[in-house]
Amino acid sequence: MQQADFLVIGSGIAGLTYALKVARYFPDKQVMIITKAAADETNTKYAQGGVAVVNDLEKDSFEKHIEDTLIAGDGLCNEKVVEIVVKEGPERVRELIALGARFDKEKDGDYKLGKEGGHSEFRIIHHKDITGWEMERALLEAVSQQTNIHIVKHCFVVDIITQHHLGYLVTKATPDIKCYGVYVLNRATNKIEKILAKTTLLATGGNGQVYRTTTNPSIATGDGVAMVYRAKGRIENMEFIQFHPTALYEPGLRGQAFLITEAVRGDGGILRNKDGEAFMERYDPRKDLAPRDIVARAIDSEMKRTGTEHVWLDCRHFGKEKFTEHFPNIYEKCLSVGIDITKNMIPVAPAAHYSCGGIKTDEWGKSSIKNLYACGECSSTGLHGANRLASNSLLEAMVFAHRCYIDSVEKVNTDAKTSLPANDLANVPDWNAQGTTEPKEMILITQSFKELQQVMSDYVGIVRNDIRLQRAMKRLDLLWEETEKLYENSSVSPQLLELRNMITVGYLIVKGASFRKESRGLHYNTDYPGKSELVQNIVL
Repeated sequence: MQQADFLVIGSGIAGLTYALKVARYFPDKQVMIITKAAADETNTKYAQGGVAVVNDLEKDSFEKHIEDTLIAGDGLCNEKVVEIVVKEGPERVRELIALGARFDKEKDGDYKLGKEGGHSEFRIIHHKDITGWEMERALLEAVSQQTNIHIVKHCFVVDIITQHHLGYLVTKATPDIKCYGVYVLNRATNKIEKILAKTTLLATGGNGQVYRTTTNPSIATGDGVAMVYRAKGRIENMEFIQFHPTALYEPGLRGQAFLITEAVRGDGGILRNKDGEAFMERYDPRKDLAPRDIVARAIDSEMKRTGTEHVWLDCRHFGKEKFTEHFPNIYEKCLSVGIDITKNMIPVAPAAHYSCGGIKTDEWGKSSIKNLYACGECSSTGLHGANRLASNSLLEAMVFAHRCYIDSVEKVNTDAKTSLPANDLANVPDWNAQGTTEPKEMILITQSFKELQQVMSDYVGIVRNDIRLQRAMKRLDLLWEETEKLYENSSVSPQLLELRNMITVGYLIVKGASFRKESRGLHYNTDYPGKSELVQNIVL
């Protein structure tokens, strides 16, 4: 057994920001960060575009950023949360810059500002086309200097510990579910251990691996959402899965696709179909800079209409010098697969990119389970609504990591109830693996993994209908039944745990999509093409 004052699950921008702040505030308390891979292998690392933030009130305004976010969110944003994130964002960015994050500047010293889909002004600060990587670098460097932060790598969280593990009946109706810590699979020893904590933050990232093609790394398997759902916590708006319109199309690719950032279109990139037609003007007056849900559906429509597997992104008019200055990594990646952007158009297709729903939180990042916070992509704060505005995610992670920090510090300082009862701590049982054996065939797991991705991609993608959703649910029910039987009888492995979590996430996406009898934002159902007058969040 291990114990920490603050336990952080995930080492992206959300988890690192929170850990750094509480560690600095409480130098005598222990902060533990658990990550299932290397410390820098996170969704943050792969964020290319930048951070949407108002930093020049003469040329831009908070009101414009708020309005752009609300329009993209299609009626489901929490307006108070949108205002909080937009207005508190500049200070959080300044803090990151003070830690050493380097954003691109003009010759006069002002920050270079990009423009992306859905934004009315140039307000995206960036570091080339690897902004997330640079932010992660600065945070990891700062965290490494804190002697009271301990990063545990290659450690897989199995479940959240609640009263359920103490022998009590816990249901969705239980009013005071408490988090006591987590069970983890230590990959070094291959044994399951318990880590107890007074305060736990989930910053476990997204769930893009539920789909066949995604811009997310292999670790993005929805672990936090699945664990909270199993612990009877509240999950919200899972049907809103954002497909990035422009992932690099590579024939036969399965898994992580290379992202072609929206900033390319912000700088003048033009989407064209197989006939060379700039088709976006037929779908939206904002053309290539319409919000992502509109652009992704337009590309999907063109691909189906023309019978092709991709469309083209035309950057030939940029010139090499302009393109490589802002997008050096995209240039090198394209060149590595035989595409010279000065002569060739880039083949692109939509790929699963971001989950706008997740663990339901309040404006301080508190989940429905006591002593448990959620932050970053695994959470549903109310900022994104039915569709995330480009480059708002890194901003949200920083703002809500700070708010989680403020609230948890206040609790530790003023509320004696945050101390876990000694008898509860003593009663948390060790993990019981009695009766389980090593799985005889990994094919049982890998094949189910492929089936899940196939079902979600074919039936619960950019465009849905009731028949597809019904078929998806039947197949997921069977996969769940088979996997639970395997879980009960087998020694756990990271592959089995991820499969189990992804099936749960798939179920939540399908369930949310089935409940929403309308088309709104990222959820488009051909059986209900219009918007309902009843504007509601789907809470599961």
